[in-house]
Amino acid sequence: MMDLKAKLEALAKQNHDRIQQIGTLAELNDVRINLLGKKGPITEVLRGMKDLDAQERPQVGAFANKIRDDLTEAIQSRKEQLEQAQIQQQLAAETIDVTLPGRPIQRGTSHVITQIMDDLEEFFMGMGYQVVSGPEVEEDHYNFEMMNIPANHPARDMQDTFYINDELLMRTHTSPVQARTLEKHDFSKGPLKMISPGRVYRRDTDDATHSHQFHQLEGLVVDKHITLADLKGTLLAMVRHVFGADREIRLRPSYFPFTEPSVEVDVTCFRCGGVGCPVCKYTGWIEVLGAGMVHPNVLRAAGVDADVYGGFAFGLGPDRFAMLKYGIDDIRSFYQNDLRFLSQFQREG
Repeated sequence: MMDLKAKLEALAKQNHDRIQQIGTLAELNDVRINLLGKKGPITEVLRGMKDLDAQERPQVGAFANKIRDDLTEAIQSRKEQLEQAQIQQQLAAETIDVTLPGRPIQRGTSHVITQIMDDLEEFFMGMGYQVVSGPEVEEDHYNFEMMNIPANHPARDMQDTFYINDELLMRTHTSPVQARTLEKHDFSKGPLKMISPGRVYRRDTDDATHSHQFHQLEGLVVDKHITLADLKGTLLAMVRHVFGADREIRLRPSYFPFTEPSVEVDVTCFRCGGVGCPVCKYTGWIEVLGAGMVHPNVLRAAGVDADVYGGFAFGLGPDRFAMLKYGIDDIRSFYQNDLRFLSQFQREG
């Protein structure tokens, strides 16, 4: 019995010193497994208990358990020390110097097209218009038929269309939103004054001035006794709001299937003020949008009495407005997400 106790005491003393010198958690775990495991030296010593008398075995067993508990406690204590040291080392490596100056946070802004559209929406809402949106995947009925463009009409060639099937297409303008709204409007509650901003799609070759997808903002006013003078006054106020109070406009005869009469709207050149320069091709004027008086067929298609009600409509391109306002010569710049370009247009206010 004395021989087994001596071996256990030697194991305890030898490994207590060894445990205190271990420098990593991985090494400590290896020692725990090798020392206290089923194949460890303590277990090996206890195998000799079979040669002891029955009276001596409980004493040696109790002594072995005490040695095992002491070593287990020593390992646990060293583990806590190593973990605490590891935490302190990590904290030291990740120390933040709160006295250093902070990094400036870059403040984003709305896309320049969004800014133009938001500005126009605010302007027209101030004039009593409602802003109405609609689906970009549209029915042929609303995109063409309701706009006085029946099947096989030559005007369909003016808008090369992305068709999904015979009845569905990617809308070529935001006019179908107006058709849907006009169809539902109750004129006993007042006139219809609306704008319909949104993205539209046409089969076009992308270049500096064309894109297969772009933005439109169309306006519609329908009431009794609406005249071309109302249209001109509205457009003049809008143009001066966007391009400056010294702008003037002129109306030129044109053709659109959904308006009659139809006009192209020009504004005095931003560069020369109407004198003539290369920007306006020495005419003094720059074309900005199309408009006209709502065609009676469009009113009748929506169930509106064209003998009682009339109105005007206009359509403009926010992309083109942005190009003219800021002197941008390539529409593709809007869609390339180049922050060097986009950051030039910080929203005011």
